[in-house]
Amino acid sequence: MISGAVAGVDGDIHESKSEVKDMPKVPHHARRWRLLAAVCAAAALAACATRTRDAAPAEVPTIPTAGTVDLAGFMGDWYVIAHIPTWPERAAFNAVESYSLRDDGRIATRFRYRHGSFDTPVSTMYPVGTVRPGGGNAVWDMQFIWPFQAEYVIADLSPDGQRTIVARSSRDYAWVMARTPQIMPQHYEEAMTRLRALGYDTAKVRRVPQRWPE
Repeated sequence: MISGAVAGVDGDIHESKSEVKDMPKVPHHARRWRLLAAVCAAAALAACATRTRDAAPAEVPTIPTAGTVDLAGFMGDWYVIAHIPTWPERAAFNAVESYSLRDDGRIATRFRYRHGSFDTPVSTMYPVGTVRPGGGNAVWDMQFIWPFQAEYVIADLSPDGQRTIVARSSRDYAWVMARTPQIMPQHYEEAMTRLRALGYDTAKVRRVPQRWPE
């Protein structure tokens, strides 16, 4: 999902330290510009939603959903297989989105990735999701910067719950994710076919490099 070093009111602005020893240091000014780029991208996505936490109910998404989703079963780790990315995650490696239910019913989210290669430091983001009533648990509002929330639609979910597509009514960004870092070629092609059916230009899709263990 949107990556970088930004969070909403429920999280801290954070860019993690490297998890790899003896890595070259990133100049302070470069880190500052990466942080600024992440802030701007998150703000742009939030602006697309034009919805605040206390606003009237958002409109029904114009993109199809996966139907009723078992929310508890959807929690856990999802490897980003491919995406139409936001600016900060345009060169993401080993991107993983993780969800867990909070006591208040909202969804704690952790997005982590490495920028540009498998050896760069890990960056992490902690947005918070809120399930919209009446959407079968498939439509969320994802909060990156308080008080704005961005539309997040579970548009496809495989019968075994192992693969999913997250999309948006504006068809600007999309994420193909799976429970494993690699998927079979036919499953990847099925995801591309589904994205085209949803109205996306798959020429914009980027395959996310995944290599585990790190």
